[in-house]
Amino acid sequence: MRKSVWIILGMVLLYSAQSVAQDHVLNFLNSLNKEQLAKAQLAFDDPLRESWHFFPASMWQREGVSLKELNDSQKTLLHAMLRQHLSESGYTKAMKIIALEDVLLEMDGNSTMRDSEKYYVTIYGNPKKDNLWGWSFEGHHISLNFAITQDKVSFTPRFFGASPAVIKQGKRKGERTLEKEQDIALELINALDASQREKAIFSETAPNEIITFVETSVEPLDLTGIATKDLEKNQKKLLLSLIYEYLSAMPEELAKKRMAKLKNEQLDDIHFGWAGATVLGQPHYYRIQGKTFLIEFDNTQSNANHIHSVWRDFDGDFGRNLIKEHYENSDHH
Repeated sequence: MRKSVWIILGMVLLYSAQSVAQDHVLNFLNSLNKEQLAKAQLAFDDPLRESWHFFPASMWQREGVSLKELNDSQKTLLHAMLRQHLSESGYTKAMKIIALEDVLLEMDGNSTMRDSEKYYVTIYGNPKKDNLWGWSFEGHHISLNFAITQDKVSFTPRFFGASPAVIKQGKRKGERTLEKEQDIALELINALDASQREKAIFSETAPNEIITFVETSVEPLDLTGIATKDLEKNQKKLLLSLIYEYLSAMPEELAKKRMAKLKNEQLDDIHFGWAGATVLGQPHYYRIQGKTFLIEFDNTQSNANHIHSVWRDFDGDFGRNLIKEHYENSDHH
């Protein structure tokens, strides 16, 4: 009985959080003028919903309304949306990544390519009346994609990048971005013994980009690396900590729920694979693959000071699993 009560309470809390998140999106939409709204709101089934990229805006034309086109009040409402759909750490990472545009501008002086206001928000569908809707926030080194039903949220594909990953000059010298995704993985690969490393390291050379790049949908990659069942207790703890670092960009309740599901359904079959050097400052790549998901991390460009990282769900990117479930359970289908 007590367990059932906690399950129901958890569902109520999640539904309440979703309602608050929806309110933030509606507040933002209601703040837009006619011209902004025409850019910002598209149909849920618009093909652009499943188009994404992490290139700068000058290299990849995006739908939506940009930060540059919003007034201060509208920006505040947008940031409230981001905070509601991300955890505090996820929001902080996103803001650090955006702030790196100013660092790049100081480094190369290219104001066309380097602009911290060329990040775009798009809402798909009508959250006021639709049971199924979504939104995205995207620009250089960020792609956040949400699909939302009344009680569930899809958050993939979710891309975070960092250039420079370590700032080596100027007022912010020494500042790092996405450092935990980097450091925990290095700690794990270097905690393996010789026989384990032989399984884990599938190439002495790192690819110069994440393998799945910006594909709309992805299939499982070749299953390389070492399985969780072949790790020692402390090594397994590091791997789980690394996976949770990616999940923790989501609101805490969602992250914990997804982590518990991974542990229950596929823990022994999760593989950790490595390519390239095993020290900071030299090119390297890793991936973590389970039955339902893929994490990729690449740090090879700009003398191994340029990170690309992504979480993909094989069946759930852009909410495909939620959409299928929604229509299967809808009265009118």
